[in-house]
Amino acid sequence: MKNIFILFLFLITLNVNAVEKETTFNQNLFNKAQSEGKVIIISSWIKYCSSCAGQMKILKEAKNDGKLNDIKFENIEYFSFDVTNKNIADFFNVQYQTTLIIFKDKKEVYRSLGETTKDLLYEAIKSSI
Repeated sequence: MKNIFILFLFLITLNVNAVEKETTFNQNLFNKAQSEGKVIIISSWIKYCSSCAGQMKILKEAKNDGKLNDIKFENIEYFSFDVTNKNIADFFNVQYQTTLIIFKDKKEVYRSLGETTKDLLYEAIKSSI
């Protein structure tokens, strides 16, 4: 009975800290964002990955907050995808979850693996705009 109770608490904790993960990447939207000169941020995730959830939470904050100190995060398009989607993963040469890629002027300007620190992620965005 004690084991069932512990499992129940664990599942509740996972559910409370869960971040909605969905694939938002779309090739047509990606191409459109590139042609419009937007900075493009792409993150990969996989189900049950806590570092993915942490990174996605920070990126969501960046998208909603829209600034770092006095620098506004404007003209940015955010995409995410499940790393098990082989077509997208191969297109971006991503082999691992929690990979972050930033494009500017149709070129990759930043790539990290497993980065979940808000300061470093915000700095990467700032340096790319």
